[in-house]
Amino acid sequence: MTVAIHWFRRDLRLADNPALTHAAQSGAVLPVFILESDTPLGGASRAWLHRSLMALNASLNGTLRVYAGNPADILPRLAKDHGATTLTWTRRYDAPGIARDTALKSALRDQGLDVHSANGTLLWEPMEVNKSDGTPYRVFTPFFRKGCAAAAPPRAPLAWPNITLLNAPNPTSIDDLHLCPTPAWDQDVLSDWTPGEQGATDRLQTFLSQGLTGYKDGRDIPSAPHVSRLSPHLAFGEISPNTVWHTAKTCPPSNDREHFLSELGWREFSYNLLFHNPDMDWQNLNRKFDAFPWRDAPEALAAWQTGKTGIPIVDAGMRELWQTGYMHNRVRMIVASFLVKNLLVHWHHGLAWFHDTLFDADPANNPASWQWVAGSGADAAPYFRIFNPVTQSTRFDPQGHYLRRYVPELARLSDKNIHAPWEAPPEALHHAGIALGTDYPHPIVDLRESRQGALAAYDRIKGMPV
Repeated sequence: MTVAIHWFRRDLRLADNPALTHAAQSGAVLPVFILESDTPLGGASRAWLHRSLMALNASLNGTLRVYAGNPADILPRLAKDHGATTLTWTRRYDAPGIARDTALKSALRDQGLDVHSANGTLLWEPMEVNKSDGTPYRVFTPFFRKGCAAAAPPRAPLAWPNITLLNAPNPTSIDDLHLCPTPAWDQDVLSDWTPGEQGATDRLQTFLSQGLTGYKDGRDIPSAPHVSRLSPHLAFGEISPNTVWHTAKTCPPSNDREHFLSELGWREFSYNLLFHNPDMDWQNLNRKFDAFPWRDAPEALAAWQTGKTGIPIVDAGMRELWQTGYMHNRVRMIVASFLVKNLLVHWHHGLAWFHDTLFDADPANNPASWQWVAGSGADAAPYFRIFNPVTQSTRFDPQGHYLRRYVPELARLSDKNIHAPWEAPPEALHHAGIALGTDYPHPIVDLRESRQGALAAYDRIKGMPV
């Protein structure tokens, strides 16, 4: 019997997994997952990964082999021990991943193995979508409408492969990876989620049947059901973007459907940026921001992280993040703008907090989004576009449903006063049983003054060369 090893990474599924399908066609499959020592995961991602691996292992009839360490040490040894002739994996697009894959592929081929890597992460690989002169796009709209449209259409998803599994002894269990050091937190925060391939499939069907109609406008309403909540499933590869794309295409044509597909395009754009800008998670894409006068403000950062800024929509978003491992996309933009513009705190701090607390923390989307809001990225929001959190709150949560859920101490305020309690009449605060500074904090910054401060800070760098 020939043996093929499939190395699972962020492709924790069986359906539409091209690399796994290749392995299944090459022989009996030894499924392997390696917790890589030099690829740190945030706490939320670790908890999600634990559940996702448990689900994957169940799909594989308990045959998933798990390890912690360096794949360059583990995989050659496994191939030798089991007489494997083929080794497959899904490609990565970050610089460390590409370098590791290239070196590992060369070493394994020198060992005599057939090594096969495949795209199981993106609709279009970064090398497939470039401008006519061969340079990468830096603006989303032409990237998606011209570049992606000119490339081959996303391939149709592959069926669940016919796999013969190699049932070899597993010296390490998933629990031995210690991904969930705090089980109570894991249970509480994950209570509304179902990590794993089946959970991803169910989530897609629920969204398309109940949330797609009205998506274009409703996706901005944080209390509405018009978001897919597929991002953690996509981040861990529990469902492929091709499956999402082609399943959505079976729905009747509409502006809602097309807008949803364009949001998948933003994910592609983020990976395109990461591929062509491998230091995007720490280096400003717009280099003039290297001279930006960021503040060292640990107390303000802590207030932002814990949802105690005194700005209800910001606090609601940060509490949603801590309580659920997720934050509505509109609110993500609001809280990010508040941190980098009203507080003048470097986007690195926001990136790090989201990396640690988001289930959908993604090596491309996270830095691309933070640089977009900060104004330092490709196709970034202009720096002078500073979200007014009160205006955003009254527009997208006019009746305060979202605020009342995550900032319950303000629940008795009227729809008018809940968005800016510091402007509420004293009698309204008294009637609601709120003493500002005791029951709910005063705003940590004045919104008008901090906006002017942000614009003044930008004036200091806007004339610098890019």
